[in-house]
Amino acid sequence: MRLFSLVSKMEGRSHIIAAIWAAAVVVTAAVWSGAGAQQVPCYFIFGDSLVDNGNNNQLQSLARADYLPYGIDFGGPTGRFSNGKTTVDVIAELLGFDDYIPPYATARGRDILRGVNYASAAAGIREETGRQLGGRISFSGQVENYQNTVSQVVDLLGDEDSAAEYLSKCIYSIGLGSNDYLNNYFMPQFYSTGNQYTPQQYSENLIQQYAEQLRLLYNYGARKFVLFGIGQIGCSPNELAQNSPDGRTCVQRINSANQIFNAGLKSLVDQFNNNQADAKFIYIDSFGIFQDVIDNPSAFGFRVVNTGCCGVGRNNGQITCLPFQTPCSNRDEYLFWDAFHPTEAGNTVVGRRAYSAQRPTDAYPVDIRRLAQL
Repeated sequence: MRLFSLVSKMEGRSHIIAAIWAAAVVVTAAVWSGAGAQQVPCYFIFGDSLVDNGNNNQLQSLARADYLPYGIDFGGPTGRFSNGKTTVDVIAELLGFDDYIPPYATARGRDILRGVNYASAAAGIREETGRQLGGRISFSGQVENYQNTVSQVVDLLGDEDSAAEYLSKCIYSIGLGSNDYLNNYFMPQFYSTGNQYTPQQYSENLIQQYAEQLRLLYNYGARKFVLFGIGQIGCSPNELAQNSPDGRTCVQRINSANQIFNAGLKSLVDQFNNNQADAKFIYIDSFGIFQDVIDNPSAFGFRVVNTGCCGVGRNNGQITCLPFQTPCSNRDEYLFWDAFHPTEAGNTVVGRRAYSAQRPTDAYPVDIRRLAQL
């Protein structure tokens, strides 16, 4: 099937789309259809354990969350690495979807027309990332799964033209890179990348591979991209437990490397917006949003930002949440659910600000709400 023709179908309108995009950046008050209305036909999600909602459940992997107390506030475990909703669950609600986007592992039939979640815990941009944890679906593997979905969309809608038109209106959320640091670059006992590359060189390598996958998504119909920067890995309970003298001071060498990657990702947004006139790319500053919470937790309703609600050892971060372990009772007051992942309360802050920016730096050049309107 020649799905690359999806590209050419949209190019004729690129000058019109570009003009609308420019206007949206300048206009500060845009007309919104209002809460409750579904703003886009579908929402496709690529990522790691921060947004995985069940794709790892059947894999031979240590990176699974299909057991209690995961999902304790979600009606039970689903494979989400949180007590409740993930960031993309929050965004799906804000986009007006009446149900959450299904995981690729279980999405069937016409369900795929509202989008699919391809995210896989332990996944990275690099193929080898997370291998010590067992099975996972890398970024390239997730894109391959999306290509399979596109074939099904063409079959459901009848032809490639209809599929191209439909997919061009969907939101594509991409959030990878965390594991390329956490479960690769800063794990010398399993990986040599930390000795092979400087942080700048490693970031450039990741961005290059990331860009290749974005081009594939574009060639298969994607036109509205949301690129999530990496959060503050050096402030996670796991890193604080291992590498912070006082258990509170974030690990700067890790956060500095993350910021180099984020700067490269934001530049990639400019590059693609300049080169692909009929597509729109935005960047979400997860790092900065987390910084706001850590700097002033009480303003967001948090009391504890350096310790997991569920875990073992120092900061509840030396061993992550174990099966049937009793978690903290005041989960809304904790930023982190376990050694690595935010609570639903933490995910809600990021999701809301990604959808509707509270600060000019939250989203660049526009937020998800504006992107959906284009």
